[in-house]
Amino acid sequence: MKSVRVSLGHDGETAAPLLEQVYSSSDIEREVILGGQTADGVETITSFVDGDPDAYESILETLDTVLEYDITQTSDGFFLYLRRELDADGLSLLGALSRETVVIVPPIEIRSDRTIRLTVVGHPPDLASVLEDLSDGVTVDVLWASNRVTMAGGAVSDRQVTALQVARELGFYEVPRRNGIEAVADELDCAVSTASELLRRGESNAVEYVLDST
Repeated sequence: MKSVRVSLGHDGETAAPLLEQVYSSSDIEREVILGGQTADGVETITSFVDGDPDAYESILETLDTVLEYDITQTSDGFFLYLRRELDADGLSLLGALSRETVVIVPPIEIRSDRTIRLTVVGHPPDLASVLEDLSDGVTVDVLWASNRVTMAGGAVSDRQVTALQVARELGFYEVPRRNGIEAVADELDCAVSTASELLRRGESNAVEYVLDST
């Protein structure tokens, strides 16, 4: 059994309407799909979004394919429950990724650089077939491959990278520590609790990504 981490890139013509609007919004940094299912052409997912919930809701309200949604705001983003009808591009991508012996491993990360990152686990010939059968207009980059069943840690978001960089520049990670979390929060112009959460998430995602990639 093999695991492959891939990045799928869409151009403006092949991205589904919801995906294209998420890509184009300056108020949405990324969406991480935590789980979901598809039945009879209807997709139901739950995800965490780094971005403005009002901006995302305004996108959902413009789409006839959206059947139901619920948004729960947090300090640095929001959780989303969404049910929507899949369009032709969505069904095509789903079909390309569907195999009896292949599993898509959450989280699935939708990024502002117009890519989707996901991990696929299965028999090597079936994984190769999945990559070959993706529709025209979708580019496929293999980020890593492993000869064991594994998954990727969450990618570090741009906000988390900024927080980590600021913390390093201020000596937060020096021994002994030169500045504390309060200085990091001041430099980021945010609450101490927000700065702390950004660093914790960034540190956790960075460690998981490094360990899962080795």
